[in-house]
Amino acid sequence: MTAPFPHLLPRQSVPDLRVPIVGGRSYDIRKEVPATFSLIVFYRGLHCPICKTQLKDLEAKLGDFERRGVSVVAISTDSEERALQTGLDWQLSHLRIGYGLPLPVARQWGLYISRGRGNTSIGISEPDLFSEPAIYLVRPDGTLYFGSVQTMPFARPPFADILGAIDYVVKHDYPARGEVDVTFESAEAR
Repeated sequence: MTAPFPHLLPRQSVPDLRVPIVGGRSYDIRKEVPATFSLIVFYRGLHCPICKTQLKDLEAKLGDFERRGVSVVAISTDSEERALQTGLDWQLSHLRIGYGLPLPVARQWGLYISRGRGNTSIGISEPDLFSEPAIYLVRPDGTLYFGSVQTMPFARPPFADILGAIDYVVKHDYPARGEVDVTFESAEAR
């Protein structure tokens, strides 16, 4: 029997998350001190053209997030070399790019894991194993506020929508939702 697939619950503490950052620094979720949220964008890696579009959009909106008191990081399971190439090739000069996310930590964060299938449409080889995308907003106290976890690279939440949501939830002190963790009896068991 396989272990249950982990999922994070709003209003609960998120797992530890420590990874190196391109440029010699490191990211540690426990040391972040944002005014409103930490935005953690897990991306697939250098091989993903959709990630390139997403992270370029994020880079363009960094100032918008910073003005709202949001600290931002993009993290993948890529090696340091691939993460450095990501920053250079995708022209991400301001975005913090974390790399070397261990797969067990990715799983603790509820990320889906895929096997590499050779070269992608942009001619870059997928790693043997890598995590699929996710976006999390974490409160300064280390509890989850929002999460979007995906099995595929397609149809990601637009950052413009996330910015609008942050404005609304801060203005109205809107609570994190989806916090109930119960097991329901299946219809077949009744």
